Amino acid sequence: MGGRTSEGTTGRGDMVLGRILQESHRMAPDELPALLRRHGEALGVTRLTVYLADVQQQTLVALPDERTEQPRSVAVESSLAGWCYRTMSPRIATSDSGDLTLWLPVLDGIERVGVLSVQAPVLDTAALELYRSLSPLIAMIVTTKGLYSDAYTSTKRVAPMQLPAEMVWASLAPRTVGSHTVTSSAVLEPAYNLHGDAFDHTLNSSTLYTVILDAMGHDLVSGLIASVALAAYRNARRNGANLEEIVDTSVSEVFPDRYVTGVFSSLDLVSGQLSWLNRGHPAPLLLRDHEPVPGALERDPEPPLGLGRDLPGTEHRIHRYHLEPGDRVLLYTDGVTEARSPRTGELFGEERFAGFVIRALSAGESAPEALRRLVHAILAHQEDRLTDDATIVMCEWHPSQHSSRPHTPGPVTTPPLRRGARCPAAGT
Repeated sequence: MGGRTSEGTTGRGDMVLGRILQESHRMAPDELPALLRRHGEALGVTRLTVYLADVQQQTLVALPDERTEQPRSVAVESSLAGWCYRTMSPRIATSDSGDLTLWLPVLDGIERVGVLSVQAPVLDTAALELYRSLSPLIAMIVTTKGLYSDAYTSTKRVAPMQLPAEMVWASLAPRTVGSHTVTSSAVLEPAYNLHGDAFDHTLNSSTLYTVILDAMGHDLVSGLIASVALAAYRNARRNGANLEEIVDTSVSEVFPDRYVTGVFSSLDLVSGQLSWLNRGHPAPLLLRDHEPVPGALERDPEPPLGLGRDLPGTEHRIHRYHLEPGDRVLLYTDGVTEARSPRTGELFGEERFAGFVIRALSAGESAPEALRRLVHAILAHQEDRLTDDATIVMCEWHPSQHSSRPHTPGPVTTPPLRRGARCPAAGT
């Protein structure tokens, strides 16, 4: 591709992207690498490689390509690809072949899907803009095709998944949703051996709805209870029920000897009013100006779902609190604070939990990255042997007039670079 941005170059790039989109409609999901390779010359690249984040967000795994005997993987913590994933920012380096390698985050909205590796002899302004447009197109293809194929799901798994976890993951929303006004991000472990934890968050123009659930037990029935409770909540919400009207008899009807705790909340994105219903669950935490606000959201909880039959007309205690711009609300299950070190017996604890999040956010990390590192710290505390599921949902209210917004990649500003040129952004 040429060394100057031009209307003609931009037009040709748009045509290539349009052809990729059209051809992807009838493409089998595992044919994506071949599709990109067919259009490589028109895109001005030597090679394109799509890496997807594994289930635990510890490894980036390349989509299998006929040119590669086995899928390649790189560590999130110790690679340029991982740096791109962690920061959601572009990175440029020189490849072993002498070509330049551009790493771009692959984002579905603000949900981190993986990274895109672009090897090219030249990276000028027009090429960079073209590849920045290609990245979200790949995210869209991977997200939509993944709804009805195991190709991408299998790539993202680096260990066998147990049946209860399979059932729970099938019910979950994306890890991160958001807009210019709000961001909600979640993590949960042990990813391959979940039982009774689940979360949900959904967003419209005026409201963010979040829920976190913790079903009794550590067996297949626990996963069933969490899935049923989550489906019942979604059904009520989609039928127009508000928090005061949500009545769930499904747990007691189907599982009379079991129960599930949870926090159901809604956030008015205009006023900042947080409303929530606590059914026997740990109270949410409020962080303001990188400090916890002690007791701000502590209220007496109601009995868990399944303990005592909910009936139409049952009155629930809806709690309300007005957030300030920049506030963060943390929902979590007791597997977070009660994670116990097998060597010392020390609990992870609420203070360590809140302190980790505060330090990460103060250092400029995004909510998804702060929670990713936090849940790995909880795993390490228990030497990767959790005795209970650990789930965290963090909601950040940052109305548009406030400086805090969802982190999205900024423009790549670099002079035209050619094969063999010394790249100022190279390195780790």
